[in-house]
Parts: sequence; C-alpha cells; structure tokens
Amino acid sequence: MLTLPVRWSPLFFSKLNPRFMIIGILKDVLPEKRVALLPEVVGMLTKMLVTVLVEKDAGATAFAFDADYENAGGKVVTKTEVITGSDLLIKVNPPSNAELGMLTEGKIFMAVLNPYFNADLVKTLAAKNITSFSLDVIPRTSRAQAMDILSSMATVAGYKAVLTAANSLPKFFPMFMTAAGTITPAKVLILGAGVAGLQAVATSRKLGAVVEVFDVRAAVKEEVVGLGGKFVEVEGAVDDKSAGGYAVEQSEEFKKKQAAAVHDHAVKSDVVICTAQIPGKQAPRLLMKATVEGMKPGSVIIDLAASTGGNCELTKNNETVTHQGVRIIGNSFFAVEMPSDASKMFGKNVLNFLKLMISQKGEFKLNWEDDIVKGTCVTHNKEIVHDRIKSVVNP
Repeated sequence: MLTLPVRWSPLFFSKLNPRFMIIGILKDVLPEKRVALLPEVVGMLTKMLVTVLVEKDAGATAFAFDADYENAGGKVVTKTEVITGSDLLIKVNPPSNAELGMLTEGKIFMAVLNPYFNADLVKTLAAKNITSFSLDVIPRTSRAQAMDILSSMATVAGYKAVLTAANSLPKFFPMFMTAAGTITPAKVLILGAGVAGLQAVATSRKLGAVVEVFDVRAAVKEEVVGLGGKFVEVEGAVDDKSAGGYAVEQSEEFKKKQAAAVHDHAVKSDVVICTAQIPGKQAPRLLMKATVEGMKPGSVIIDLAASTGGNCELTKNNETVTHQGVRIIGNSFFAVEMPSDASKMFGKNVLNFLKLMISQKGEFKLNWEDDIVKGTCVTHNKEIVHDRIKSVVNP
C-alpha cells in the first residue's frame, strides 16, 4: 500500500497517477462573491477521477467553506499551489495580473474572460501559450443550453432587478383595494426580452405589476404574452436568425421609430428595466435623457446593460444617480448579490461543459470537432483561435 507524504503534493500525486486530470479552483476577490465551483460539483468531479485543488477560502463569500470542499474530496491549498499544481484553472472572472504572471506555458484557463472588451488579456494569454476558454461565448444552441452561464446569470439578474426596483419605488407593485381607496398597480416597462427580460416579466407579474415589453425579435412575443406581459411591436425590425437568438444591430430608420415608441411608453411607466445587449458591442441606446425627464418623479430605471454603456443615456456603471426625481441604477452584476444560487447555477453549467472534455478515465481531451468546445476556446497554441474574437482583437 502506497502512503502519500505528510504534506500532500498535487505534483507528486499526478506523477503517481498520470491519467488524472487536476483542476484548480481560484478565489475571486470582492466585490465578487461567487465561486466557480461549489463543493457539490467538486464531489461529482472526484467521482470522474479528477483531482480538485481549491484555493483557501475560495467559496467563503458564497457560504461554501474549506471543510465542505475537503469533505467533498477536494484539497484546500494556497493560491500558488493551485496554480502550479493544476492542469486546468477555473475562476468566475478573468485572471488578476498576479495570477496571469504565474501562469506557465501549457496551462488551461477557464473563466468569464469578456474577450471582446479585454483585447490585451487575450493577446497575453495567446503569447504565454495558455489554452483559454471564455464561458461567456459558449454557443447558444439547444445542445449548449445546460452550459450557458450567460442565461443562468441573466435569470438571477432579471429576478434581482425587479426586487430592487420594487424596493426603490415609492409605491406598491400590486393593486390594493383598501378602506382608503384603490391603489393602482405599478406599470413596468422592460426593454429586451432575453433571459433577463423574461425573468423580469415573470417576477413583475408575480408581484402584481402591469408589464409591457419591447424587443426587436418578434419570435419572443409568444413568450412575453405567455408570462402575462404585453408585447409592444415596432414595425421594421431586423431579426437575424443566424445570430443564435441574440438581438442584432438595427437600421437608423427603425431606431427612430423605436425611440419614439419607447419614449411614449416610458413616460407612462413607474419602472423601466433595461436588458438589451448585443454581444461584442456597446449596448444599444434606447432611453434618452429627454425621456427620463418626461418620466414621473419617483420612477425607477434599472439598467442591466450598464457595463457595456447602458441602454439609458444617463446610466453610470456601478452607480445610482438621480435625475429630476428619477432614480437610475446602473448594475450589470446583480448575480453577485445572490452568491449561493448564482454559484450553484454557474458551477452546474461549468460541470456540463467539462464533461465534453473529460473521459471516463479522468483524462482531458480537447475535441476540436465539437462545436461547443471549438466555439468557446479563445486561445490555443499561441494563437487566437476564435474567429469573431480574432476580428475584434486584431481588426
């Protein structure tokens, strides 16, 4: 019987068992509270013959503690030991400068890299010969739904956005019949009917609000109506089916029609929730200053597209501003405020993605014939291998 050294060494262990894949979980720093993998996922990976190293306190802000990871079969070690001892490193956010400096040739890094807006990071990863996977560019196909972290985090954001709006609004969401008279329900306008928008519709309706929704994709009308919202149509929208379910850039003529329609509905609303985004581009500007000034004092705007410029002209990322009595909350990171369930969803998505790469013997194999693996890889063999990202980083 073989006895391991008193000081457990992942490198020693990998030499004894060369078939085993070693995955490292890195700690994200505040204000990020999520962790890439919770102990329950670590337990599943160990059953797949994968060794998992966890940076000390990696899950503490998501209420997953070191003892939980060790009970699940993980090994809690220092950051340095995680990075040097792992084949594949996983994190929620991009690597810090210190972590990037510690990465050596041949490592595999997986995170939400936001590659369209982090050109220098992408170039550095390629130059260091790091194989990187950006979890926010997983193809939006039916087969990849179980791996789609954007949809999972958008679900959290749409839900939390409505609760934040309800908590900030100086009136009730539902209609009330009281001895003092009837309280009319709040009117909510939602810009964009993607996953976040649809979750916002569902949550707003559960709270008793009257909901209207704008989206350039006519295909989402049925879903909006099914959730109890009213779909506001603007003629002339371009709906590109090849865009994988995402919204696409619209003509100037349509934008003018849309702006007029949004203005008319927004000034009658108590809450506007902005969710419209276009991958790799600045968020479309849908709510102008004049519209905000036409809204009732006390109204609330929640802009989930704040990190890419915002749908509202007055949005400031990670800030709450008040303009003529209208509160504008710019927050693209509501998922951070629900770290337990957000981490659970994130980790399950990552696990489903890893299953495409890990064999039953615990071996890591990159199948470039798999459209999901290929479509999520950003850098490999010192090259940027994702065509669309390459065109943005090296135009």
